[in-house]
Amino acid sequence: MKDVTNLCSVNLPRDHYIDPISDKEDAMPGERSDDRVILKITGQDRLKFLQDLITNDIRDLDGRIVYAALLTPQGKYLFDFFLFAQDDALFLDVHKDTAGALVQRLTMYKLRADVTIETSELKPSRGLGDLPEGAMADPRHPALGWRYYGAEEGSAPEIDWQAIRVAHLIPETGTELIANDSYILEQGFERINGVDFKKGCYVGQEVTARMKHKTTLRKGLVRVELDGKAAPGAEISRNGKVIGKLHTVAGTSALAYLRLDQAGEGMMAGDAGLKLAAAPG
Repeated sequence: MKDVTNLCSVNLPRDHYIDPISDKEDAMPGERSDDRVILKITGQDRLKFLQDLITNDIRDLDGRIVYAALLTPQGKYLFDFFLFAQDDALFLDVHKDTAGALVQRLTMYKLRADVTIETSELKPSRGLGDLPEGAMADPRHPALGWRYYGAEEGSAPEIDWQAIRVAHLIPETGTELIANDSYILEQGFERINGVDFKKGCYVGQEVTARMKHKTTLRKGLVRVELDGKAAPGAEISRNGKVIGKLHTVAGTSALAYLRLDQAGEGMMAGDAGLKLAAAPG
């Protein structure tokens, strides 16, 4: 990915942030995240620039990660990412398959803002259990553990993160979260701390707020239990009518995007029977 110059920053005192990045030469804690890229955003306008664009409030990043999305003006999902701060920079932890397109989109909004976007050399890792020094909790759900950013790679992945996502109804970039198609409230962003309804304006805010306050969601991401085998991407039908699609499958549990008003007994995905699972805690 080419480095892109000129993007956003607000001058904050150096001690405003708790440094989440370890400079120790010890082994990197946690498992490496091979599917992630870290973008670095600097410049006087960096904070206001992102604050005005994304779904969550990033005015307080002291020693913590914020999860957020960038939407289209029509309120549809484009990108999701984690944000954290160190010294005079903001960092975006984004899926590597969407990082280039995210940089292009941010550059489109930059105009004359004093902001620079570049690829960071930081390497992300994640793990479960107690927080290592310098690590920060995954804001989406406690079961997702922590994330860490440092100079070295973590260990080879062993944890079944897919099963954890399914158990706690967590959507994933490019799987449940489809650019130019998904709506974040249907994907549970309020429950997983990805949107702030008090922060003020951002791109797509009007549509998102209307869905929150004026409508009952007719479609949404749910957890289902399978009786039989079904592949991700299979259409889900009931009474001969297609009502949704199967997404991530983990054993006999799966995530599915359904027409909520038509879900119920008798759902099928291929030859497998489906039933709605209890809502996650």
